[in-house]
Amino acid sequence: MRSMKFKFALIILAVGLLSACGGQPTEASASQSTAVSAPATATPTDTTVVPTDTALAQSTKASTIDPGAPVGTVSFANDVLPLLQSRCANCHGGDQTKEGLSVRTYADLLKGSDNGPVILPGDSENSLLVELVSTQEMPKRGPKLTPPQIQLIIDWVNQGALDN
Repeated sequence: MRSMKFKFALIILAVGLLSACGGQPTEASASQSTAVSAPATATPTDTTVVPTDTALAQSTKASTIDPGAPVGTVSFANDVLPLLQSRCANCHGGDQTKEGLSVRTYADLLKGSDNGPVILPGDSENSLLVELVSTQEMPKRGPKLTPPQIQLIIDWVNQGALDN
């Protein structure tokens, strides 16, 4: 099961990277190819790169992280909780919570479900929440999480599932 989750995570990461690149050159590669292929007398061309949704999400994510936190730290309050509230709270956040799991607060999430813990801090490979969103078993209703959103949860769990 662990090997399957790892392979699935790699596939999701690869798909996310491919979709993030969108076949467009990065700003560095665009300027390098312009410099190499342009004749010496040519005027510089516009190498503006239009950011993808992923790039916009990453830049937005970076701006919400605590300035004192290490680079790349995922914030529960700013990154994970809004995602859980938008995708999971319909079934796991109201008066009735499916399987006894509530995603309303950090404490509720770490309490787990009727089936036990859903988060194992530092261990995304064995965290039930990661398994269910990675295999797209959850959410059952509404849009599935995108590969970058799944990676955000994986990163948060692997960083210790902090209440930050």
